[in-house]
Parts: sequence; structure tokens; C-alpha cells
Amino acid sequence: MAAPVPAGFQFAIDRGGTFTDVFARCPGGRVRVLKLLSEDPSYGDAPTEGIRRVLQEIGVAVPRERPLDTSRIEWIRMGTTVATNALLERRGERVALLVTRGFRDLLHIGTQARPRIFDLAAMPAALYEEVIEVDERLIPQHPDARPSPGCTGDTLLLWRPLDLTALRRELERVLARGIRSLAVLLLHSYAWPGHEEQVGALARALGFQHVSLSSAVTAMARAVPRGHTACADAYLTPCIRRYLDGFCAGFAERLRGVPVLFMRSDGGLTPMQHFSGARAVLSGPAGGVVGYAVTTYRQQDGQPVIGFDMGGTSTDVSRYAGEYEHVFEATTAGVSIQAPQLDINTVAAGGGSMLFFRSGLFVVGPESAGAHPGPACYRKGGPPTVTDANLCLGRLLPEFFPRIFGPGEDQPLCRDAALRALRGLAERVGAGAPGQHPMSVEEVAMGFIRVANEAMCRPIRALTQARGHDTSRHVLACFGGAGGQHACAIARALGMKKVFIHKYSGVLSAYGMALADVVHEAQVPCALRYEPAAFAQLDERIAALEQECRQALAAQGFSSDQIRTEAFLHLRYERTDCALMCSAKGHPPTPGSCRAGDFAAAFASRYRTEFGFTIPDRAVVVDDVRVRGTGSTGISCESPLAPSGEPPRVETVTRCYFEEGYLETPVFLLEQLSCDHSIPGPAIIIDKNSTILVEPGCTASLTELGDVCIAVGSGRPSAVGTQLDPVQLSIFSHRFMSIAEQMGRILQRTAISTNIKERLDFSCALFGPDGGLVSNAPHIPVHLGAMQETVQFQIRRLGDDLREGDVLLSNHPCAGGSHLPDLTVITPVFWPGVPKPVFFVASRGHHADIGGITPGSMPPHSKALHEEGAVFVSFKLVKDGVFQEEAVTEALMAPGRVAGCSGTRNLQDNLSDLRAQVAANQKGIQLVAELIGLYGLGVVQAYMGHIQANAELAVREMLRGFAARWGAAVEAEDRMDDGSPIRLRVQVDPQEGSAVFDFSGSGHEVYGNCNAPRAITLSALIYCLRCMVGQDIPLNQGCLAPVRVIIPKGSILDPSPEAAVVGGNVLTSQRVVDVIFKAFGVCAASQGCMNNVTFGNERVGYYETVAGGAGAGPRWHGRSGVHTHMTNTRITDPEVLEQRYPVVLQRFELRRGSGGAGRYRGGDGVCRELLFRQDMVLSVLSERRAIQPYGLRGGSPGALGLNLLLRHDGPTINLGAKTSVPVQPGDVFCLQTPGGGGFGPPGDAGEAEDGAEPAAPRSFAERGSLFEYRRAQEAV
Repeated sequence: MAAPVPAGFQFAIDRGGTFTDVFARCPGGRVRVLKLLSEDPSYGDAPTEGIRRVLQEIGVAVPRERPLDTSRIEWIRMGTTVATNALLERRGERVALLVTRGFRDLLHIGTQARPRIFDLAAMPAALYEEVIEVDERLIPQHPDARPSPGCTGDTLLLWRPLDLTALRRELERVLARGIRSLAVLLLHSYAWPGHEEQVGALARALGFQHVSLSSAVTAMARAVPRGHTACADAYLTPCIRRYLDGFCAGFAERLRGVPVLFMRSDGGLTPMQHFSGARAVLSGPAGGVVGYAVTTYRQQDGQPVIGFDMGGTSTDVSRYAGEYEHVFEATTAGVSIQAPQLDINTVAAGGGSMLFFRSGLFVVGPESAGAHPGPACYRKGGPPTVTDANLCLGRLLPEFFPRIFGPGEDQPLCRDAALRALRGLAERVGAGAPGQHPMSVEEVAMGFIRVANEAMCRPIRALTQARGHDTSRHVLACFGGAGGQHACAIARALGMKKVFIHKYSGVLSAYGMALADVVHEAQVPCALRYEPAAFAQLDERIAALEQECRQALAAQGFSSDQIRTEAFLHLRYERTDCALMCSAKGHPPTPGSCRAGDFAAAFASRYRTEFGFTIPDRAVVVDDVRVRGTGSTGISCESPLAPSGEPPRVETVTRCYFEEGYLETPVFLLEQLSCDHSIPGPAIIIDKNSTILVEPGCTASLTELGDVCIAVGSGRPSAVGTQLDPVQLSIFSHRFMSIAEQMGRILQRTAISTNIKERLDFSCALFGPDGGLVSNAPHIPVHLGAMQETVQFQIRRLGDDLREGDVLLSNHPCAGGSHLPDLTVITPVFWPGVPKPVFFVASRGHHADIGGITPGSMPPHSKALHEEGAVFVSFKLVKDGVFQEEAVTEALMAPGRVAGCSGTRNLQDNLSDLRAQVAANQKGIQLVAELIGLYGLGVVQAYMGHIQANAELAVREMLRGFAARWGAAVEAEDRMDDGSPIRLRVQVDPQEGSAVFDFSGSGHEVYGNCNAPRAITLSALIYCLRCMVGQDIPLNQGCLAPVRVIIPKGSILDPSPEAAVVGGNVLTSQRVVDVIFKAFGVCAASQGCMNNVTFGNERVGYYETVAGGAGAGPRWHGRSGVHTHMTNTRITDPEVLEQRYPVVLQRFELRRGSGGAGRYRGGDGVCRELLFRQDMVLSVLSERRAIQPYGLRGGSPGALGLNLLLRHDGPTINLGAKTSVPVQPGDVFCLQTPGGGGFGPPGDAGEAEDGAEPAAPRSFAERGSLFEYRRAQEAV
């Protein structure tokens, strides 16, 4: 059906970082599309200039110096990167943070996890520059305090009243400094916002121009993300307001009477006056998701769609299957924003991503050439990029591009410059692979394209399979300027059969804004169980929120029949953290449900889809009630094409390079094609804003609306031999990692325990037939390389007793275990006709309890291994395909037969998680079999060896470089608090790039639990080598190939089989890292401890590790309040801690001055005070209470840690480093964690020394659920 003809001009505009896209419908129905630079000295504002040009084209005289006449403008819709760019570049408003006293550094500490585990330095800067602490405190209910009713259904207590008098003076002081924007974060304000509202009223009265209350910006539990969101809002909203003021000034009467709507991060439009910073970060990309969702998804067949938006710097991937997929907390540029956002994953290479040949690998990005200088072909001396590779292959045609390149911005794309840049890469490839057949420029360019494609396939697989979807059953909706050249290859690699490219794909984000609905959302927190007793309250809250949404949309001019509302409940199983935002759509109300629908059935269905099971006997809790109201605009912007009756006109024929070599390739103009045209590949279809490559074996046709639909053929498989091919090496690197990643997703989906499902405390890996590690993902530092020891032990021990259908279970330190709760499940992979395993797959997961003398199986005072839980050396968990439940149950309960010990306290979770580990391994076997079926066993095993050799090459290069700078022999020593030495001597061979790491002279095995199994030292060594290499390399057996490790038997680093080891895993591992870095001069000592704290009684139990100070390095200050090296555990949010456990967190802030002085300062530790509200037992397992973290090269050491117990009846007790002690209500545990050492003499401001540098910053901000999953996996 043809679109209704507009009476006036309708504008939909996406103001991006480089280009601004304009989609305009003119009176009479004519569509005008244009692209212009977002920044240009010839005009002030790009969207205004775009509107001016469209008006001028139809004869309206519009001088630039005069405001535009709005009489003929029907509406304007916009998305903008103003907020995103301000966040990325830290160019927002000056902000002060106002926070509950005792928590001034809460947002600095955050989750305490570092964002990239191998980056020793980089951490994102805070958005605020001043902190005000205010006296006030609400806590969950306690019998001795005055209640204050919360809006969640919980009762809060006024523990400390709000002191506005003292606050006034602090606010006036901040105003005097010129700060006019304020973010307010008071603990538990999401449940009762009264204190925040009083603070906000005072601040506005004093003259603050913008105040962001955390309870108003996002009324959800968890103080850290809510505080970050309030800061982001205070930081960005004034920037948006300034931009909007400038935009309105370009129009007569400042756009009065013209509906102006802006796209929010959740995919809905909102009036300009309601557009705010916290909801604006994905404003532009959200329009693209709406665009492909509306135009590609067909309700009739329900085939889901993957959105593939490839721009200049990066690629965005998303999914649509009839409903928008939202996340409710996501991180952009280091800032967690707690607000509904479309799940748009910025994942990989873009057209401007730079090409490298590093250590034998083809590498694409993440660094980008940007707009200036841009790719080499832009004629500004830029580096080789993906765009240059496409140009060299004939896939981009300069004659169809505007002449806007070169210093004068008046030249065409330069193919010669691209060829020169790729020729230089080809020479480096040849030099790095002597003796091999030299690769041509085209082969090198094609190799980089294939590697870029595989890098983009990996996250698409993860996005679909993580939620139980089949990737191949999706349509690939391609848009963005660079995506059309890659779409066929990516769809083919993923098994997809159809690619859809909208006729406005080059400006689809702008077009999506023309199609979007206006959205108003309302949400309130909740703390009710989903059960009949609560249904009336839930229905009442839903009705109130629906009414709010309807009134807000009616005020914008929508009639009642244009308004739709949808209710959601944020649901989770009790005693879990995995909440799902569920609509009751498709689940009508029943007598046993709310009036709004059967949310229990919806939750169970969604949970089963995502995780493969439900927990039917567990209560379901409602965290939030949300209603999304939409005002449908009913706008349609498409008109059907008439068939031409003629064959498609070939504009020209060019030569384009494919796997088969150069092929004659016809070129067509999209505007000249009709809906009866079919174009077999190879072909190129060119639009004004994009180039579409139809590969051989694919066929493009036009729909009746003029969109391009490509049927993707299977293509001819190219023969791959066993000889090393650097392109295939890079592709296999991605494929091997993808196997490990997908195993991890299956484990996370099917496990039941909090540790594995939510904390993601597990690793999955692929091993060769000799047990050598091939790929390990994601990377938990203390697991790195350790599983290799476990697999190789089983091969040596069992030999020919390994049969198909067997699955092994092991955790013993002598068998490569780290500590007993880490259970490793190993499955051999067999192939027909081969008698022995051809690969192994394994998964290691931290089980919350496996018995022993204390709950949690991590006793601070254990003296023998049997006190720490159940032990498995070579246990057949599955035998001949049968899960040995009875036998493994007996083994898990066996510790209970020892006096003072208990069997596992959580048997059902153990069994469920072990089954999940078996399932994850089975997925690995399936994926290995698919890879062998595609390439052949010989090729896959050969590339396993090549990948290991590649990691070996990178480590050898690093060791040669070190020997050239510092000499061939180095040594270092540090001591544990009991005086046990850790000694290391390293002898480097500069010619071979090899080294001997000799730990001879390290202390004897100790009568305690700080003994570290050999596997721990190897994990620490791999971690250190990866940090020192300074770039992404495959983490596998090859990392240790150039290294010989000598560890004396019977020492603290290789104890006897029955020695206690739990402290070795969490404490000694840190000291080993400090000693290695000391020997190499990488950085000063970090806190050297994980500060393990456990408390509980017969009703509750809690465990945490606590951050400290990081060591400074030759080019950086140590980070304060962060986990370092062998751990990266996230800490429980203060509000969640106080809701679930009988404690009050009185204080959590930096321990100022505890970092060592130096040219570069060590990071400060933290002070953390817990007040107990019930009788419990407190256990502490810590280090660096007697031996300070060393400084380096003249830097001062960091401060010692201290564990104090302040008894409610007076005395203060130093608990020492390792103890268990009963505590009573009113007792306070004060934990002061160590600081990091300083680097270089204090006061010396000389040049930075050579040495390990922090990793180069990425050139695009990763975001989306895939990024959050990886961050969570690395934060364990």
C-alpha cells in the first residue's frame, strides 16, 4: 500500500560522529536522502544545514545567516551522538557527586574489577570532579531504629537523619568553584527517595542548574550502577541542553509549534524537552535497529533477524524476533548506565579498522584510522585499513564515490595509495614467513577481509547461541556504509540463507527514526514474591503505571486508539541474581495469576529458553514493575515499484578479486533496478551511500518496495592444506576460541549455582591430543594454563583406559588442580578410525561447597587437604555414557566421615553443575567434529600446532626484547607474611628467545594452607608473560614452550599431595606474580592479597574478596581500590548486601595515603567496615599484614593491611592475617587493605623509563550484552 502523501516536510535525521544522515519526505511524497559532514566550518549545525538544503532544493530561498522558516515543516525526528561523544571524550559538564557519608569513593571503586585483566594501568576516569558527603542513612529493617516505609514493600529504617544545615555549606562551597551540575546518590533511595528529594530541592534553591537524583533517573536497586547513571545524566544532560538550544536557535521562533522528537537508547522517541543524558547514549544506533526491525522482520513467517551495521570504526550487531531485545544495565566508555537500552553490541572491525601483521598473525583492529587521516586511500597518509583491502580487490569503485578526499577535499579515492599500503603489508608477511610461497597484494588483501569477516562472525554466533537460538535460521539485515561488501561472506560463514539490504541502508538509522513510535516508560521498584497474596498489589501498581503512560502520551496529542501499553515484571528466582524482564505477552491471565497476565508462565518459558531448565520449587521475586507505553504514529514511508519488463541495465563491467581469482563483475545502479530484476553473482550494486557486493554463488533480487534481497549459496569450499598459511592461522585462531566460548555459554546456561551461572566463575578450554592447551576462553587468571596440567596428568595416569563415552572429574592439586572447589571435567574427543583421542575438551567450575571443616570449603586455618573438602584424582564421572550419580554423590559426601568435617552442604547444586559441565564438553565435541568435518583431521591438528607455535613466537620476541634492554639474567625475592621466601632467577637466551624460570630457594611447604600447587605457579607465569607481551595473543601451550620452569619438590610452590592449598590459590599466587614482575622490572608490587572474608551462621553464609592498591609502573600510577593480577572478583553492591545479609556496611572508601610514594604513586587500598546484626562467625584469610608491597626503582612500599574487630562493648582487637572468630550484634569488622608500591624516586619528574607499557586504548567503545558477559567472566 502506498504511503500517505505528507502535507509538509517530514525530517528524520541521524547526527553521527563523522556524517549526518537526512531522510526527508517533501510535500507531494517525494523522498530526499542526503549525507553531509557532521563538522564543517562552512556551516554551524549539520542537521540544520541538511534541512536547509532540502528546503532550498524545492525553491525555498534559505540564506544560511537567517533562521529557517518552520511554517512548512510537519515534524522533525532526530538521533544524535552528542551524548556518546561527550562520554567517550570526557567532554561533559563539570559535576559534583553528593553521596551518603562513608561512601565518597564508592563509584571510583565500583565493582572493584578492572576492565581488561591484562592491562596493568588503564582505568576509566570518573565523571565527577568533587565529592560531597552528607550525613544521612537508611538501612533495611532493624528493631532498634525508626521505620520509614519504602515503596518496594520493604521497611527501611532511619538510622541517621539527614543534616541539611551542614550540607548547605558544602553545596555553597562547590558552587563557588563554578560547578553547576550535581549528581545525588543516597543508599536505598530507590526504595524511599525522600532524602534525595530534599537534597535536590536545596541544591536547586541554591543555584545548581542541573540536579540528577539517582532515585528519579533510575529507580532500581544497586547503588553503584544507579550512581553511575545519575552521574552520567548530570554529566551529559547539560551538553544535550546546550546542543538543543543551539539547534532551536537555527529556526524561526525556536521551532515553536513543530513536533521535535529525539530517539532514546530504548528505541522509542521522546519530546525534545524530555531528552536526557542517561537515555541518549545509543540514540543514533537505536534508529538503525528500529529501521531493520520494521522493514525486514515479517510477522507471517517469524524468521528472526540479525542486524549488521558496519560503519567506519566498528560494527554493531543486534537481534530482532518480533520484540526489541533490551538490556537494563550496560557499560559505555567505562560508565555503567542502568536504564532500558536496546541490546546493541559494538563488537568488531569497521571499514576504517587498521590492518596489522603481528607475530605471524593477520590482525584487524581494534585501532581505527578515523576520519583523519582516514584509510590510506583517503590521500592523507593514513594506514592500511579494511576499506583499502576492499579497494585493492576491486570491490569499491572510486568513480562512484564523491570527490571529497585529499588535503583539499576535492580528490577521488586513491587506489594506488591503497595498493602501496597493502604492498608494504605483503612485504612484512613475506619477511615473517621465510621459505613460504610469497603472497600477492591481492592474496594479502583477501586474507585480511576473511579475518575481518571471521572476527565479526564470532560475536554473531555468541549473540544467538547464548540464548539458545540457531544462528543459521536468521536473516542478515545489513546496513551502514561498509556492510554491503561483507554481507554475503558473513551470511555464508554463519549458514544463513538470506541477506536483506534496505534501499535506504546507507541512512537506515535516520530512516528508522521516521518509522519509530513515541515511547513513555514508567517503572517502580518492588520487593514482593510473585504469589497470590501479592497479585492485588502488583495489579494496582501496573494499573497506576499504565495510567501514567496513557496520560503522558495523550498530552502529546495521541488518541486513545493510538496508545498501547505493555506491562513487565523484573523477575528472578529467590536467592539468585539472574533477573529477567518479562512481559506476559502470549500468556493470558488465569485464575492463579495477575490480571495483567500469567507472568509466572512467561518467566518459566523465558528462563527455560535462555538457560535450558527451571527451578519449579523455588519462589519467584519481583524486583521491579515496568510499563512501556507507545504512541503509534502510523507513518509509512515506502511506495511500491512498478516492474520494468526489461533486463537490468549494466552500468559497467569491472574486475573483482574473489577466492577464485579475478572475475569479470558487472556493475548495476540500484536506482535503475526494478522489482522484476534478478542479478546473479558476481556483481556489484551501487547506491548513493553504499556498495553491495553479490558474491559468486549468490543471487540478488529486488522486492516490490525496491529493497535488495540476496539468496546466499553455499559456495565452493577452498582447499586448505596442513602447511602454515598466515590467513588460515588467523581464522583458525578465531575458530578455536569460538569453540571454547560456546562451551562456556552452554555451561552458563545449564548450570544452576550462583557461582557459575551468575558470577561466571568457570573456564572452558580445548586441548590437543597431548593435552597441550589450544584455546582457553574466557580468561580467568588463576585458571590460565592450569587445566593443561590436569589434562596431561590424566593422559599419563589413564593412558589406554580412556574410552569414548568416558568423562573424567579431577580437582587434586597433584593432578593439576588449583584448590578443591575448582572441579575440572574432562572429555576425550574421538574420531572414527583413530584409536586414541584426537582432542580433549575440559571445563573447570568453582563449586560453592564440596565439604570440609567450614562452609564454602575455603577454611582460613586448614592444615591438611582433607579439611578443605572432597578430593578427586582421576574419577570417571561418566562411564560408557552413563552419569555415575551414586558414585559421585558418595565421593562428595565422603569428607563427612572425617572428624570435624562435613560432606558437601549443597549436593543438588553440585550434581546439577557437574551435568552442566558435561553438557558444555559435549558442545565442544560437537564443534570440534564440525571443524574436522569441514577441514579434515590432519588440517585441524596441524593448525592446532601452528596456533601454539604462534603464541611461542610472541613470547620469544618479548624475551629477546627484554634481554636486549636489561640483560640476560635477572632475579627477585619476596616473602610471605610467615617469612617463607619466594625466590626466582631468570636466565634468558637472547638468541633463542627462551628462558629458564628457576624458583629454587623458595620456602618449604608450610603447616597451613598457603601452599600453592605447581599449576598455580604456571598460571601466574602465563598471566605475567601475557601482560609483558602487551598485545592479544593466543593463550595456549605455546606461551610456555620457550620457558623451562624449575620448581623444587616439597616447597611452598610444589607441596606434598596432602598439603592444604586453599590459601595458595588466593594468596601465594599473588606473591608469585609480584616476584616475576619484580624480576622483570615491570611494575611495583600490588596489594599481593585477595582479602578473603567469610561470615555466616546456620541461616546465612557470605563470601567476598576485597580490592586494594595496584602497583605503579614505569609510565603509570597504580590504580586505587581495584583487584589485581590473579583475581578480578566483583564485590556485592552495598544495597544488595544489606538487603540479603544481617550486616550494615558502614564505610567503603579508599584508604588515602596507603599507596607507596614515587615518581608514579602506588594505588591506595580500601577501608571497609561491616557492622554485624546477628551472632555469626567471621573468617579472614589475608596476606601483606607483615611484609609490605615493595616499591621499584626507588619507589616507596605500599602500606600493610590490617584486620581489626571493634567489639560492641569496647575493645578493639587486631585479628591478624588469618583467623576465625565469633562476632555479636554491634561488633564492627574494619578491613584495611594494602596499598600498591610506588615506582621511581619520589619527586623525580624525569622521562618515563622503557619497559612494559599499558595496552593501547581501543579505538571504539565496546558495549552490549556480549561485552558485559565477557567483563563478568573476567571479573572472577
